Amino acid sequence: MRFLLVEDNASLAKAILDRLRLDGHVVDHAPDVQSAEDFAATTDYDLILLDIMLPDGDGRTFLKQHRDRQIETPVIVLTARSEVSDRVGVLDLGADDYITKPFDFSELEARCRAVLRRRGGGSSNERRFGNLRFDPMAGTLSVEDQTISLRNKELRLLEVFLSAPDRIFSKAKLVDRLFSYEEDVSENAIEVYVGRLRKHLVGSGVEIATVRGLGYRMSLQ
Repeated sequence: MRFLLVEDNASLAKAILDRLRLDGHVVDHAPDVQSAEDFAATTDYDLILLDIMLPDGDGRTFLKQHRDRQIETPVIVLTARSEVSDRVGVLDLGADDYITKPFDFSELEARCRAVLRRRGGGSSNERRFGNLRFDPMAGTLSVEDQTISLRNKELRLLEVFLSAPDRIFSKAKLVDRLFSYEEDVSENAIEVYVGRLRKHLVGSGVEIATVRGLGYRMSLQ
């Protein structure tokens, strides 16, 4: 999944980035409100982690404007304020959850999973498609009773395809979903990851077809 982290504390931001990227997520980092607005204007995110006190403004203003534009991307607020009124305030502005600093990274990961489950309309992380059973948060893939081991980028590529079966994804779109702005990659990298994923799906009843001139589509055979 692709996350946006809005946090001006460099050491905390690095720790969060390292943890989430270790889980295979693509994470862009905005140290201030203006950068966050620039990122959000050009990229669709699965989740935003938002600090409140930022050097050029208040994260609550960003959140309110985000919701005023009818953007429904889940937002978890990172706040050092523990007063009930502050927590209620950000929830009323449209935050999906909050976590009080300092926090344990395992709790942050759990809150991310919970928010994404709720937005997905289910109580389980697992997704099913044909004979596939996929848990994007745990990073596990099973075909019937066989567990298949995938690398992080392969897992995230499968996650993108399963988010919209039968939809055509262009190479440019897949690059956007799999790589952060810090990573300099070409669309040829997508061909490599699609090729690897296809090999893992042999015998599963699921295929990734090339749609000439447009991109790739996952569907049942």
